[in-house]
Amino acid sequence: MKKINFRLVFSIVLMWGLFTVSGVLAQEGDPPPPPGGHGSASHEPPGGGAPVEDGLIILIALCSAWGWVKMSKGNKFRELNNGKNEESFE
Repeated sequence: MKKINFRLVFSIVLMWGLFTVSGVLAQEGDPPPPPGGHGSASHEPPGGGAPVEDGLIILIALCSAWGWVKMSKGNKFRELNNGKNEESFE
């Protein structure tokens, strides 16, 4: 019994140590400095000033269409079941 406990404890400690050390050794160093002529001298917002409005309008339109489809499917289901809720088993 002592031999089994020793093997179990030893294997757990060994695995914990290997996972801990491998995580520390997998870290990279600092990145190299950027080249001399990078970026711009002015202060630009993150993303370089990309417009967000077009994507937001498309997102709202798609969400509205999806909601309309889900709502119309729910209405068709209620019409087929004579207005009964899908959870009623009467």
